[in-house]
Amino acid sequence: MDRTNTQLTPELETGERTAETSLRPRKLSEFIGQPKIKENLAVFLEAARGRGEPMDHLLLYGPPGLGKTTIAHIVAEEMGVEIHVTSGPAIERAGDLVGILTNIESGAVLFIDEIHRLGRSVEEILYPAMEDYKVDILIGKGPAARSIRLDLPPITVIGATTRQGLLTGPLRDRFGIVTHFPFYDEQALFEIVCRSAAILGMVVESDGAHEIARRSRGTPRIANRLLRRVRDFAQVAGKAAIDDGIAESALAQLEVDETGLDRVDRLLLETIILKFEGGPVGIETLAAATGEDAGTIEDVYEPYLMQQGFLQRTPRGRCVTSRAYLHMGLTPPQKRRERGLFEEDDPKKRVIPWRPRAVRIGGGRHARFEAKETIR
Repeated sequence: MDRTNTQLTPELETGERTAETSLRPRKLSEFIGQPKIKENLAVFLEAARGRGEPMDHLLLYGPPGLGKTTIAHIVAEEMGVEIHVTSGPAIERAGDLVGILTNIESGAVLFIDEIHRLGRSVEEILYPAMEDYKVDILIGKGPAARSIRLDLPPITVIGATTRQGLLTGPLRDRFGIVTHFPFYDEQALFEIVCRSAAILGMVVESDGAHEIARRSRGTPRIANRLLRRVRDFAQVAGKAAIDDGIAESALAQLEVDETGLDRVDRLLLETIILKFEGGPVGIETLAAATGEDAGTIEDVYEPYLMQQGFLQRTPRGRCVTSRAYLHMGLTPPQKRRERGLFEEDDPKKRVIPWRPRAVRIGGGRHARFEAKETIR
Protein backbone atom coordinates (compact mmCIF):
# COMPACT_ATOMS: atom_id res chain seq x y z
CA MET A 1 0.00 0.00 0.00
CA ASP A 2 1.42 3.38 -1.03
CA ARG A 3 0.99 5.93 1.75
CA THR A 4 3.08 8.67 0.12
CA ASN A 5 1.73 12.20 0.17
CA THR A 6 3.68 14.36 -2.30
CA GLN A 7 1.16 17.19 -2.53
CA LEU A 8 3.44 19.28 -0.38
CA THR A 9 5.86 19.66 -3.32
CA PRO A 10 4.02 19.07 -6.61
CA GLU A 11 6.30 17.71 -9.31
CA LEU A 12 5.90 16.64 -12.92
CA GLU A 13 5.87 12.85 -12.90
CA THR A 14 8.22 12.04 -15.77
CA GLY A 15 8.88 8.61 -17.22
CA GLU A 16 12.33 8.48 -15.62
CA ARG A 17 10.93 9.37 -12.19
CA THR A 18 8.16 6.81 -12.57
CA ALA A 19 10.68 4.11 -13.50
CA GLU A 20 12.90 5.06 -10.56
CA THR A 21 9.95 4.88 -8.16
CA SER A 22 8.90 1.47 -9.50
CA LEU A 23 12.37 0.09 -8.73
CA ARG A 24 12.36 1.38 -5.15
CA PRO A 25 12.17 -1.35 -2.48
CA ARG A 26 9.33 -0.95 0.00
CA LYS A 27 10.51 -3.22 2.81
CA LEU A 28 13.78 -3.26 4.72
CA SER A 29 14.27 -6.90 3.71
CA GLU A 30 14.18 -5.87 0.03
CA PHE A 31 16.83 -3.18 0.46
CA ILE A 32 20.19 -4.30 -0.97
CA GLY A 33 23.51 -3.13 0.47
CA GLN A 34 24.33 -0.95 3.50
CA PRO A 35 24.16 -3.89 5.96
CA LYS A 36 25.07 -1.82 9.03
CA ILE A 37 22.37 0.72 8.31
CA LYS A 38 19.81 -2.04 7.83
CA GLU A 39 20.79 -3.79 11.07
CA ASN A 40 20.51 -0.62 13.13
CA LEU A 41 17.25 0.47 11.52
CA ALA A 42 15.70 -2.94 12.15
CA VAL A 43 16.43 -2.49 15.87
CA PHE A 44 15.10 1.08 15.99
CA LEU A 45 11.91 0.13 14.12
CA GLU A 46 11.19 -2.91 16.26
CA ALA A 47 11.79 -0.96 19.46
CA ALA A 48 9.49 1.88 18.35
CA ARG A 49 6.74 -0.55 17.36
CA GLY A 50 7.10 -2.34 20.68
CA ARG A 51 6.62 0.91 22.60
CA GLY A 52 3.76 1.99 20.35
CA GLU A 53 5.34 5.34 19.56
CA PRO A 54 6.96 7.00 16.52
CA MET A 55 10.59 6.28 15.79
CA ASP A 56 13.08 8.94 16.83
CA HIS A 57 13.96 11.68 14.35
CA LEU A 58 16.37 10.45 11.69
CA LEU A 59 19.06 12.35 9.75
CA LEU A 60 20.43 10.70 6.60
CA TYR A 61 23.50 12.16 4.91
CA GLY A 62 25.76 11.14 2.07
CA PRO A 63 26.25 11.63 -1.69
CA PRO A 64 23.13 11.68 -3.89
CA GLY A 65 21.60 8.48 -5.20
CA LEU A 66 22.59 6.14 -2.35
CA GLY A 67 19.11 5.40 -0.98
CA LYS A 68 18.29 8.14 1.53
CA THR A 69 14.83 8.79 0.09
CA THR A 70 14.23 5.05 -0.21
CA ILE A 71 15.04 4.50 3.47
CA ALA A 72 12.62 7.29 4.45
CA HIS A 73 9.82 5.54 2.55
CA ILE A 74 10.79 2.18 4.05
CA VAL A 75 10.59 3.61 7.59
CA ALA A 76 7.04 4.83 6.92
CA GLU A 77 6.07 1.51 5.35
CA GLU A 78 7.53 -0.54 8.20
CA MET A 79 5.78 1.65 10.78
CA GLY A 80 2.50 1.47 8.84
CA VAL A 81 2.08 5.25 8.63
CA GLU A 82 1.78 7.88 5.93
CA ILE A 83 4.84 9.77 4.70
CA HIS A 84 4.65 13.45 3.76
CA VAL A 85 7.41 14.48 1.36
CA THR A 86 8.79 17.99 0.96
CA SER A 87 12.18 19.67 0.54
CA GLY A 88 14.16 22.51 2.04
CA PRO A 89 13.89 24.89 -0.94
CA ALA A 90 10.10 24.33 -1.14
CA ILE A 91 9.54 25.66 2.40
CA GLU A 92 10.22 29.35 1.85
CA ARG A 93 8.40 30.85 4.85
CA ALA A 94 7.84 29.79 8.43
CA GLY A 95 4.10 29.78 7.77
CA ASP A 96 4.57 27.09 5.11
CA LEU A 97 6.08 24.74 7.67
CA VAL A 98 3.41 25.57 10.26
CA GLY A 99 0.74 24.63 7.74
CA ILE A 100 2.45 21.30 7.05
CA LEU A 101 2.96 20.44 10.73
CA THR A 102 -0.60 21.25 11.78
CA ASN A 103 -2.06 18.98 9.09
CA ILE A 104 0.00 15.85 9.77
CA GLU A 105 -1.66 12.95 11.52
CA SER A 106 -0.23 11.29 14.62
CA GLY A 107 2.73 8.97 14.06
CA ALA A 108 3.31 10.06 10.46
CA VAL A 109 6.70 10.64 8.85
CA LEU A 110 7.68 14.08 7.58
CA PHE A 111 10.51 13.66 5.08
CA ILE A 112 12.47 16.84 4.28
CA ASP A 113 14.93 16.41 1.44
CA GLU A 114 17.83 18.87 1.14
CA ILE A 115 17.17 19.88 4.72
CA HIS A 116 20.38 21.92 4.80
CA ARG A 117 18.63 24.50 2.58
CA LEU A 118 15.99 25.42 5.16
CA GLY A 119 15.94 29.10 6.10
CA ARG A 120 16.81 30.18 9.62
CA SER A 121 13.27 31.33 10.43
CA VAL A 122 11.90 27.98 9.22
CA GLU A 123 14.42 26.08 11.34
CA GLU A 124 13.31 27.93 14.46
CA ILE A 125 9.77 26.66 13.90
CA LEU A 126 11.09 23.12 13.52
CA TYR A 127 13.03 23.11 16.82
CA PRO A 128 10.06 22.92 19.26
CA ALA A 129 8.14 20.73 16.82
CA MET A 130 10.87 18.09 16.94
CA GLU A 131 11.71 18.42 20.62
CA ASP A 132 8.36 19.07 22.33
CA TYR A 133 5.80 18.42 19.55
CA LYS A 134 4.69 22.03 19.77
CA VAL A 135 4.73 24.98 17.41
CA ASP A 136 4.70 28.69 18.19
CA ILE A 137 2.74 31.01 15.91
CA LEU A 138 2.53 34.80 16.03
CA ILE A 139 -0.90 36.40 15.73
CA GLY A 140 -1.30 40.07 14.96
CA LYS A 141 1.26 42.79 14.37
CA GLY A 142 2.94 45.48 16.37
CA PRO A 143 2.11 45.99 20.06
CA ALA A 144 -0.99 43.83 19.77
CA ALA A 145 0.94 40.80 18.48
CA ARG A 146 0.91 37.72 20.67
CA SER A 147 2.39 34.26 20.47
CA ILE A 148 0.28 31.12 20.69
CA ARG A 149 1.73 27.65 21.24
CA LEU A 150 -0.12 24.81 19.51
CA ASP A 151 0.22 21.15 20.38
CA LEU A 152 1.24 18.80 17.58
CA PRO A 153 0.79 15.05 17.30
CA PRO A 154 3.97 13.01 17.78
CA ILE A 155 5.67 12.48 14.42
CA THR A 156 9.00 11.34 13.00
CA VAL A 157 11.01 13.94 11.10
CA ILE A 158 13.46 12.45 8.60
CA GLY A 159 15.96 14.83 7.03
CA ALA A 160 18.20 14.02 4.08
CA THR A 161 21.22 16.02 3.00
CA THR A 162 24.30 15.72 0.85
CA ARG A 163 26.10 18.37 2.91
CA GLN A 164 25.85 17.68 6.60
CA GLY A 165 28.37 20.41 7.37
CA LEU A 166 25.88 23.07 6.28
CA LEU A 167 23.38 22.06 8.96
CA THR A 168 23.28 24.32 11.99
CA GLY A 169 24.30 22.75 15.29
CA PRO A 170 20.89 23.16 16.98
CA LEU A 171 19.10 21.42 14.10
CA ARG A 172 21.61 18.58 13.87
CA ASP A 173 21.47 17.97 17.61
CA ARG A 174 17.71 17.40 17.52
CA PHE A 175 18.06 14.25 15.44
CA GLY A 176 18.27 11.23 17.70
CA ILE A 177 19.60 8.99 14.89
CA VAL A 178 22.29 10.17 12.46
CA THR A 179 23.20 7.81 9.62
CA HIS A 180 25.90 8.15 6.98
CA PHE A 181 25.51 6.50 3.56
CA PRO A 182 28.82 5.34 2.01
CA PHE A 183 29.24 4.25 -1.61
CA TYR A 184 28.17 0.70 -2.51
CA ASP A 185 30.55 -2.08 -3.47
CA GLU A 186 30.37 -3.81 -6.86
CA GLN A 187 28.67 -6.94 -5.53
CA ALA A 188 25.79 -4.96 -4.03
CA LEU A 189 25.38 -3.01 -7.26
CA PHE A 190 25.40 -6.28 -9.23
CA GLU A 191 22.50 -7.54 -7.10
CA ILE A 192 20.66 -4.24 -7.57
CA VAL A 193 21.07 -4.42 -11.36
CA CYS A 194 19.76 -8.00 -11.42
CA ARG A 195 16.76 -7.09 -9.23
CA SER A 196 15.91 -4.03 -11.33
CA ALA A 197 16.22 -6.00 -14.57
CA ALA A 198 13.76 -8.58 -13.24
CA ILE A 199 11.26 -5.85 -12.28
CA LEU A 200 11.58 -4.24 -15.72
CA GLY A 201 11.13 -7.59 -17.45
CA MET A 202 14.63 -7.60 -18.92
CA VAL A 203 17.02 -10.49 -19.45
CA VAL A 204 20.52 -9.59 -18.28
CA GLU A 205 23.43 -11.99 -18.21
CA SER A 206 25.84 -12.10 -15.29
CA ASP A 207 28.71 -10.56 -17.28
CA GLY A 208 26.49 -7.75 -18.50
CA ALA A 209 25.23 -7.00 -14.99
CA HIS A 210 28.79 -6.92 -13.64
CA GLU A 211 29.86 -4.54 -16.41
CA ILE A 212 27.06 -2.12 -15.55
CA ALA A 213 27.75 -2.42 -11.81
CA ARG A 214 31.46 -1.78 -12.33
CA ARG A 215 30.78 1.54 -14.03
CA SER A 216 28.03 2.77 -11.71
CA ARG A 217 30.26 4.90 -9.44
CA GLY A 218 29.12 3.00 -6.35
CA THR A 219 25.64 4.53 -6.73
CA PRO A 220 22.38 2.54 -7.16
CA ARG A 221 20.62 5.42 -8.90
CA ILE A 222 23.33 5.51 -11.55
CA ALA A 223 23.25 1.71 -11.86
CA ASN A 224 19.50 1.78 -12.58
CA ARG A 225 19.89 4.66 -15.01
CA LEU A 226 22.67 2.92 -16.94
CA LEU A 227 20.64 -0.29 -16.99
CA ARG A 228 17.72 1.50 -18.66
CA ARG A 229 20.01 3.13 -21.22
CA VAL A 230 21.77 -0.14 -22.03
CA ARG A 231 18.33 -1.69 -22.46
CA ASP A 232 17.60 0.95 -25.13
CA PHE A 233 20.77 0.06 -27.05
CA ALA A 234 20.04 -3.66 -26.74
CA GLN A 235 16.49 -3.18 -28.00
CA VAL A 236 17.56 -1.16 -31.05
CA ALA A 237 20.32 -3.67 -31.80
CA GLY A 238 17.79 -6.50 -31.66
CA LYS A 239 19.42 -8.20 -28.66
CA ALA A 240 17.19 -10.44 -26.56
CA ALA A 241 19.51 -10.23 -23.55
CA ILE A 242 22.06 -7.79 -22.16
CA ASP A 243 25.51 -9.38 -22.22
CA ASP A 244 28.92 -7.86 -21.58
CA GLY A 245 29.39 -7.01 -25.27
CA ILE A 246 26.28 -4.88 -25.63
CA ALA A 247 26.90 -3.36 -22.18
CA GLU A 248 30.46 -2.33 -23.09
CA SER A 249 29.49 -0.83 -26.45
CA ALA A 250 26.49 1.02 -25.00
CA LEU A 251 28.46 2.46 -22.08
CA ALA A 252 31.28 3.49 -24.41
CA GLN A 253 28.72 5.33 -26.53
CA LEU A 254 27.50 7.04 -23.35
CA GLU A 255 31.14 8.07 -22.60
CA VAL A 256 31.29 6.10 -19.35
CA ASP A 257 34.73 4.51 -18.99
CA GLU A 258 35.85 1.39 -17.11
CA THR A 259 36.14 3.18 -13.76
CA GLY A 260 32.76 4.90 -14.08
CA LEU A 261 34.11 8.33 -15.00
CA ASP A 262 31.94 10.23 -17.46
CA ARG A 263 32.65 13.20 -19.70
CA VAL A 264 32.36 15.78 -16.90
CA ASP A 265 34.68 13.82 -14.59
CA ARG A 266 37.34 13.70 -17.28
CA LEU A 267 36.78 17.39 -18.08
CA LEU A 268 37.45 18.32 -14.45
CA LEU A 269 40.65 16.28 -14.30
CA GLU A 270 41.81 17.52 -17.70
CA THR A 271 41.17 21.15 -16.74
CA ILE A 272 43.16 20.90 -13.51
CA ILE A 273 46.04 19.15 -15.30
CA LEU A 274 46.30 21.25 -18.46
CA LYS A 275 45.16 24.68 -17.28
CA PHE A 276 46.32 24.72 -13.68
CA GLU A 277 49.37 22.42 -13.79
CA GLY A 278 47.73 19.82 -11.58
CA GLY A 279 46.51 22.29 -8.97
CA PRO A 280 45.83 23.53 -6.43
CA VAL A 281 42.83 25.39 -7.83
CA GLY A 282 39.81 26.82 -6.03
CA ILE A 283 36.30 25.48 -6.57
CA GLU A 284 34.94 28.73 -8.03
CA THR A 285 37.85 29.00 -10.47
CA LEU A 286 37.40 25.37 -11.48
CA ALA A 287 33.67 25.90 -11.99
CA ALA A 288 34.29 28.94 -14.19
CA ALA A 289 36.92 27.11 -16.24
CA THR A 290 34.68 24.10 -16.89
CA GLY A 291 31.30 25.82 -17.11
CA GLU A 292 29.89 23.57 -14.38
CA ASP A 293 28.08 24.69 -11.23
CA ALA A 294 30.32 24.80 -8.15
CA GLY A 295 27.72 23.07 -5.98
CA THR A 296 27.29 20.30 -8.55
CA ILE A 297 31.04 19.74 -8.66
CA GLU A 298 31.23 19.50 -4.86
CA ASP A 299 28.16 17.29 -4.36
CA VAL A 300 28.11 15.08 -7.46
CA TYR A 301 31.59 14.72 -8.92
CA GLU A 302 34.19 15.35 -6.22
CA PRO A 303 33.14 12.63 -3.74
CA TYR A 304 33.64 9.82 -6.26
CA LEU A 305 36.84 11.31 -7.72
CA MET A 306 38.32 11.54 -4.22
CA GLN A 307 37.09 8.08 -3.26
CA GLN A 308 38.80 6.64 -6.34
CA GLY A 309 42.04 8.49 -5.59
CA PHE A 310 41.96 10.84 -8.59
CA LEU A 311 41.50 14.07 -6.67
CA GLN A 312 42.69 15.61 -3.41
CA ARG A 313 41.07 18.50 -1.57
CA THR A 314 43.61 20.68 0.23
CA PRO A 315 43.32 24.00 2.12
CA ARG A 316 44.67 25.73 -1.00
CA GLY A 317 42.30 24.03 -3.44
CA ARG A 318 41.86 20.89 -5.55
CA CYS A 319 44.86 18.88 -6.77
CA VAL A 320 44.94 15.84 -9.03
CA THR A 321 46.98 12.77 -8.11
CA SER A 322 49.47 10.73 -10.10
CA ARG A 323 46.71 8.20 -10.72
CA ALA A 324 44.67 10.89 -12.48
CA TYR A 325 47.58 11.63 -14.84
CA LEU A 326 47.94 7.94 -15.68
CA HIS A 327 44.20 7.52 -16.18
CA MET A 328 44.21 10.42 -18.63
CA GLY A 329 47.17 8.91 -20.51
CA LEU A 330 49.66 11.52 -19.28
CA THR A 331 52.98 11.28 -17.48
CA PRO A 332 52.86 12.44 -13.84
CA PRO A 333 55.25 15.30 -13.03
CA GLN A 334 58.29 14.55 -10.92
CA LYS A 335 57.74 15.37 -7.27
CA ARG A 336 60.16 17.83 -5.72
CA ARG A 337 61.64 16.61 -2.47
CA GLU A 338 60.72 18.84 0.44
CA ARG A 339 63.15 19.35 3.32
CA GLY A 340 61.98 18.00 6.66
CA LEU A 341 61.21 20.27 9.58
CA PHE A 342 64.43 19.40 11.46
CA GLU A 343 66.59 18.57 8.45
CA GLU A 344 69.61 20.86 8.01
CA ASP A 345 70.69 22.32 4.69
CA ASP A 346 73.73 20.92 2.90
CA PRO A 347 76.41 23.65 3.24
CA LYS A 348 77.71 22.80 -0.25
CA LYS A 349 74.29 23.44 -1.77
CA ARG A 350 73.47 26.48 0.32
CA VAL A 351 72.51 29.51 -1.72
CA ILE A 352 73.67 32.79 -0.18
CA PRO A 353 71.83 35.92 -1.29
CA TRP A 354 74.07 38.29 -3.26
CA ARG A 355 74.64 41.91 -2.37
CA PRO A 356 76.39 44.58 -4.43
CA ARG A 357 79.80 45.86 -3.42
CA ALA A 358 80.04 49.64 -3.56
CA VAL A 359 83.23 51.02 -5.17
CA ARG A 360 84.26 54.69 -4.82
CA ILE A 361 84.98 56.42 -8.09
CA GLY A 362 86.58 59.86 -8.16
CA GLY A 363 87.25 62.18 -5.28
CA GLY A 364 85.93 65.20 -3.50
CA ARG A 365 82.37 66.24 -3.89
CA HIS A 366 82.17 64.51 -7.29
CA ALA A 367 82.83 61.05 -5.80
CA ARG A 368 80.21 58.39 -6.50
CA PHE A 369 79.64 54.76 -5.64
CA GLU A 370 78.85 52.03 -8.12
CA ALA A 371 78.19 48.29 -7.82
CA LYS A 372 81.10 46.62 -9.58
CA GLU A 373 80.80 43.02 -8.42
CA THR A 374 78.80 40.74 -6.22
CA ILE A 375 79.84 39.10 -2.99
CA ARG A 376 78.65 35.57 -2.08
